[in-house]
Amino acid sequence: MRTKHLRINELSDDAFEWYQRYLSALDSKALDAYGAFLAEDVTLQMNNAEPMKGKKHVLAGLAHYWPAFGSIEHDLLNIYGSDHAFVLEALNHYQRLDGGAVTLRAVAFTDRNEEGLVTSVRIYTDTGTLFGPRS
Repeated sequence: MRTKHLRINELSDDAFEWYQRYLSALDSKALDAYGAFLAEDVTLQMNNAEPMKGKKHVLAGLAHYWPAFGSIEHDLLNIYGSDHAFVLEALNHYQRLDGGAVTLRAVAFTDRNEEGLVTSVRIYTDTGTLFGPRS
């Protein structure tokens, strides 16, 4: 994860530290580590796809999705909102399975419950160049 381009961060220090651990688990594609951040009733939606509902289904969906690319690294640009409902604007740096590198602009809306667990994530990005022909 990269933070040197982070311009605006409206999270508290504690919430920002939590979010960095969350994104590190995501960047490492470690299902168990990522799952520790999720509430049992979490919902994850990517673009216009049907939402995945429930921790079990979210983790199963990610177990299927994550092997489709080599790696991901979040480059944080702006974080707006409160400690329990915020949006991240980022550049996501991917390594494709064919060895190519792709950077995609993305936004992710995240909601957390009173225990600090993620209850909802809505991700918006265009992954066409990640999975399309190499240019």
